[in-house]
Amino acid sequence: MHLRKRLFPALLAAALAWTAAPAFADNGDQVHIGSDIHVATDTAIGDAVCIFCSVRVDGKVTGDVVAIFGNVHLRGDAQHDVVSIFGSLRAEKGSSIENDVVSIFGGVHLGDGVAVGQDLVALFGDLEMADTATVGGDRVVQPAWIALAPLLFFALLVWIVVRELRANRRRQAARRFPPVQMP
Repeated sequence: MHLRKRLFPALLAAALAWTAAPAFADNGDQVHIGSDIHVATDTAIGDAVCIFCSVRVDGKVTGDVVAIFGNVHLRGDAQHDVVSIFGSLRAEKGSSIENDVVSIFGGVHLGDGVAVGQDLVALFGDLEMADTATVGGDRVVQPAWIALAPLLFFALLVWIVVRELRANRRRQAARRFPPVQMP
């Protein structure tokens, strides 16, 4: 019986491992999980993808820069998109981003002279932008309270319903017993 219980998960795991496509990076790309990526000055790489870590660009990235649960610190150039999810995005003075900037649940700071070629999207975070920074396309900024306000309202509604249900159960339980007479 124990063999049957373990056979199906083992076969399922083997089938998933057999059908999984291997992950790879082209020459010049860096994909890291848990260890930071640093692009030194006068150095160029392809894509820079970092999960649970941060990306620091002092040189040039010819592809996309993506950080999930990590920060992006840009002092050089990014020739494609720069994306930060659950982390901050900071572009220092004189750096450039040729395509889009996207930040979800994190802040965006654009220093003096930073040029964003196309759109800037900051969802559920703040935007600090110097007067000399430019955005070539649309700028969309949605602060965090827009997402948190409905969640807080929903949480308050659930709390009220649970409190009333518990109070109703206590009243029903109290009705089952006769009142106690004090001597």
